[in-house]
Amino acid sequence: MSGSSFEEADEAFEHTLLVVREVSVYKIPPRASSGGYKCGEWLQSDKIWSGRLRVVSCGTRCEVRLEDPASGELFAACFVHPGQREQSVETVLDSSRYFVIKIEDGTGKHAFVGLGFNERNEAFDFNVALSDHEKYLKRENEKEVVGEEGEDSHIDINPVVNRRLKEGETIRINVKTKTSGSGASAGMLSSVGLSGVGQAKEKATVGGAGSFLAPPPGAGKLRSPLPPPPNDPAVAKISQKASLLAPSRENMRAAKQKNPDPFSDLSSIEKSLPSTTTSSGPKKTSASGWAAF
Repeated sequence: MSGSSFEEADEAFEHTLLVVREVSVYKIPPRASSGGYKCGEWLQSDKIWSGRLRVVSCGTRCEVRLEDPASGELFAACFVHPGQREQSVETVLDSSRYFVIKIEDGTGKHAFVGLGFNERNEAFDFNVALSDHEKYLKRENEKEVVGEEGEDSHIDINPVVNRRLKEGETIRINVKTKTSGSGASAGMLSSVGLSGVGQAKEKATVGGAGSFLAPPPGAGKLRSPLPPPPNDPAVAKISQKASLLAPSRENMRAAKQKNPDPFSDLSSIEKSLPSTTTSSGPKKTSASGWAAF
């Protein structure tokens, strides 16, 4: 897209960059020196208008419009052309809230008036809006330049190359085989290992499809736990309780003397048992009450 077509397309619509509800316009005296303007020289009686300010982007041009807040009627306009911002909007030397702008009537006539904001942040936003428009124009110009250069100097970085063999051409490949001692020994070891694995599988399947190898000796035995350390308080308590529960030897002897074993002397029982006779002869009954055969 050329520059003229770009301007025509953007002239069809406007983009509002900033709106300030109330600003003041002052009649300013001629510049006293080449250093710049000072708002301290403006008197309050020099205020000629107050109303709304709008910053509008119209293609490559930026407009600062002073409008009536009720009716929207245009009071004056400042046109900021590309690369001519300092000629259209100039800051004063003694304040950041005041500017000097160049207003035009569209017929070539112009005048310089003072512009004042009530808040510093409003003056800061006014400067940012003008800077954003300049950055936008710079980006658009860079895009146009890159597009024109790309169309003129287009280089194919991946050209198509025909890698097919022509008629009668052949390819010869040399493959080197290594027959070192280390390779031979490795092959022997691998073959021995495979044969050993096969023999083990044959032995395992001799007893049947479901047979398994016998476990190693001592695999099912449980190892006894380690003995407790000496002077263990827990072991001392357990042994003390066992000694209290178990009867002493003296108590067992006294119990035997008081209650002697009634089966220790069986002579009296043998005398009282009757003797039985059979066809083969008399049988004696033993002390246990069973007949002796």
